[in-house]
Amino acid sequence: MKLARCSHNEGEPFWAIVDIQQDEVTPIVGPFSEWAPAIAQGKGVSALRLLGRPAPLSQVRLLPPIEPVNRVVVAGANYTKHLAEDFGLSAPVQPVAFLKAYGALIGAHDPIRFPPLTEKLDHEVELVAVIGSSEIDLADPLGCVLGYTVGNDVSARDLQLSGPPGIGMDLFAAKSQDKTTGLGPWIVTKDEFPAGSPALRLTLKVNGETRQDSSTSEMTWHVGELISFVQQRSSFACGDVLFTGSPAGVGMGTGVYLNPGDVVEATVEGIGTLRNVVGEKPSV
Repeated sequence: MKLARCSHNEGEPFWAIVDIQQDEVTPIVGPFSEWAPAIAQGKGVSALRLLGRPAPLSQVRLLPPIEPVNRVVVAGANYTKHLAEDFGLSAPVQPVAFLKAYGALIGAHDPIRFPPLTEKLDHEVELVAVIGSSEIDLADPLGCVLGYTVGNDVSARDLQLSGPPGIGMDLFAAKSQDKTTGLGPWIVTKDEFPAGSPALRLTLKVNGETRQDSSTSEMTWHVGELISFVQQRSSFACGDVLFTGSPAGVGMGTGVYLNPGDVVEATVEGIGTLRNVVGEKPSV
């Protein structure tokens, strides 16, 4: 089942079931926090009340599938090859996690804002887990997962490395620039995938050229381990999202960064594609 957060003619956002074959979205009654836990528990479409007639999918705007009250958690340093080839680093002994500002998010077809402070705008395709319950069982961390979506953790690399000596990377400046991070196009519920942490192909193309091509099976820590790590430090709430890291092939390693007008397509197998165009770089 595909679940999207949409708007129509700039109206109020609403959640809906997506039917790609029929080009339809059917609105869901009630807030995310009321029905998501039942879906996470495996109750399927029977847990939902639907509102009125379907609307054409092609006529709605696909918003980031997260409410403004929820947190965007990012787990980094989760692909060994990415660390070695793109950063010259070895794998850390435990996961690394931080928060991204909600204002950084854009939808599946929205433009990527080119921040005026950066000269090195980079791409990072990621599998994103969507938390469907505030009750997290550390013995079964995947039990709280509603489903998965696609992320493109666009980063300002020069700002990332601009932290003062001895202080470390400036991840806030690098990762929370307004209207840069793609999320969507929808959530695919976890019952669409085999049990356990998904093994899915990740690709990212710029102007049709493949820049990243890997699999989530190459993660150092699987989704359940990442959820447990974060939960023991700062509790998840229903509706939070967790970026799970990006594989090798980013501009930090290749020296090829994003430019105005670039068409960026981030895809996760079995979920969908974000297609975002990089906007013009404004003068400071």
